[in-house]
Amino acid sequence: MNEPGLQFWFDFGSTYSYLSATRIEDVARAASVAVSWEPFLLGPIFKEQGWNDSPFNVYPAKGRYMWRDLERQCSKYGIPFAKPSRFPRNGLLAARVACLAKASSEPWLPDFTRAVFRANFAEDREIGDTAIVRSILDSLDLSGEDLIERAGAPENKQLLRERTRRAAELGIFGAPSFVVREELFWGDDRLKEALLWSNPRAHEDAGTSQRREGKLIVNERS
Repeated sequence: MNEPGLQFWFDFGSTYSYLSATRIEDVARAASVAVSWEPFLLGPIFKEQGWNDSPFNVYPAKGRYMWRDLERQCSKYGIPFAKPSRFPRNGLLAARVACLAKASSEPWLPDFTRAVFRANFAEDREIGDTAIVRSILDSLDLSGEDLIERAGAPENKQLLRERTRRAAELGIFGAPSFVVREELFWGDDRLKEALLWSNPRAHEDAGTSQRREGKLIVNERS
């Protein structure tokens, strides 16, 4: 895998983060790019922008488009989807668990992340419920009770606050966001571009291919 790789910043309440979390490892592996999973909270960042709710709720037309678009994209990629009965859901506890895993470089972070997103956007489960998060951890053969207790420790709560501040420092204003050498890409539809940027060889090859295609079109038209 190439370094420095790609940072994947996600929030558990983010619809399009669900798309990225489900497919990022496969597409990153194909591009020979290492992925760093970066949990954070969008809520504090939204508040700084003057929003007390998801912009998809603040702007109903945007919300209607998003749900239909998400349905289309999930169908396109074969990702299970069921519109949650409540949106957005409270992802604080799940984010604290993810932050704990991140701080300890736990290998189960991607699996936990995908399971939480699936519970929210495919199974319509309350991911803010302690029992639900515990059951997800237990299903991964982890000690849910112990991890939830550790995730609630003051030092881990502070780590999550620091991660959210770091996201803001990087210019992140939504999720998913991808960062490559502090170059910011926002949205699931920018995942491919972020991967190309993180792999200079792939980026160069893509540019060469595009130039060749351009010449071919010119030659065909001449």
